[in-house]
Amino acid sequence: MGLATKESIQSAIQAKVGLNYHAYRMGLTHDLAERKAYWKDVKKQDITYWSDWPADSLSDAKDVESHFIDRGMKGAIAEQLSACKTVHVYVF
Repeated sequence: MGLATKESIQSAIQAKVGLNYHAYRMGLTHDLAERKAYWKDVKKQDITYWSDWPADSLSDAKDVESHFIDRGMKGAIAEQLSACKTVHVYVF
């Protein structure tokens, strides 16, 4: 699967959550397996409805994150992210 544009990620998230922003959490990561394990095993969160998308750029990923957090979605703990690596946007 190729990288997703900011618009396609926003559309997919919007279709997933509808107007229930407060019921979901989102974040950015380079390592999906580590993040999933963190939320499931450390924070004891239900990740059954996890979705993720590889973003075109770190900037696009941050824009998507801000867009939904501004609408009431819970954010995640910030990681040190590099513009040189693929950044994934995740929602659960």
